[in-house]
Amino acid sequence: MATTGVIVGKFYPPHRGHKHLIDTAASQVEELTVIVCDHPSQTIPGELRRQWLREIHPNARVLVIDDRYDENDSAVWAKNTIGWLGYVPDVVFTSEDYGTPFAACMGCRHVQVDKARVTVPCSGTMIRQRPLANWQFLEPPVRAYFAKRVCVVGAESTGTTTMAQALAKHYDTIWVPEYGREYWEEKIRHYDMNKVPWQSEEFTYIAEEQCRREDEAARQANRVLICDTNAWATRLWHERYLHYRSPEVEAVAAQQHYDLYLLTDVDIPFVQDGTRDGEHIRLAMHHQFEKELQEQSTPYALLSGPHEQRLQVAIKLIDALLEEA
Repeated sequence: MATTGVIVGKFYPPHRGHKHLIDTAASQVEELTVIVCDHPSQTIPGELRRQWLREIHPNARVLVIDDRYDENDSAVWAKNTIGWLGYVPDVVFTSEDYGTPFAACMGCRHVQVDKARVTVPCSGTMIRQRPLANWQFLEPPVRAYFAKRVCVVGAESTGTTTMAQALAKHYDTIWVPEYGREYWEEKIRHYDMNKVPWQSEEFTYIAEEQCRREDEAARQANRVLICDTNAWATRLWHERYLHYRSPEVEAVAAQQHYDLYLLTDVDIPFVQDGTRDGEHIRLAMHHQFEKELQEQSTPYALLSGPHEQRLQVAIKLIDALLEEA
């Protein structure tokens, strides 16, 4: 008969101390269940924490329960744990002293792992208070949640890509290229650039793919993710080409969160690389970007002047953003 183990905790959020606990438990039992305690006061949903743990520990069974019990009542927790599991486990694994009475109430063994936090010196409280300062204790899906997102937007030929690349290099992180440009360059291979047909569904696809790539890249970011445009900007390009707003594109854009927008100014020469609409619409698009940024809630800044001047302004703003966390 397989040996069974259980771990009960908030995992708010999961960190490498939890990983050490779960890995230790998994090495000692054949079937391990991790129970995530969810409470309305917690800002990270229990279901999301469950998803993270399932990814980090694919061989463990992960459950979410509604935490409405007195944390000091071992008998109640023991009774409910047996109910959630459907059996009495062989071993309870914890990093706390409550594990001993909790296990005794279930009639099973207790294994305490790294109570002093020597092996992995971190806690959920530390992570919540300063996630970026404790980056080394987070796994990729949790990093994606906490990473600051900075998006560089602007009209054509205003230096968004140059800025995104420079910022990524400065912060030793990664940047997400503009998928819409990639899509456009492939599209104009088959049409006269001035007579390219557009369907609204294409912009929805572009917005979705841009978001997918951002979310994937955020998992590998070093505290901050730099985005060269985003789905929010795609909605403006939808209006530019089709002359009306798309509820579908706007719905995609609304799902993403950013901490700072950087708008590149039109005070540099326009360069026609053979794929751009032209300088005649650049100023109008810039004004549209500026108007829309003023109407939304995320902080934004206008980057003007030569590249180095723009870069120093952007770095100062992002440094302040990182210091807050």
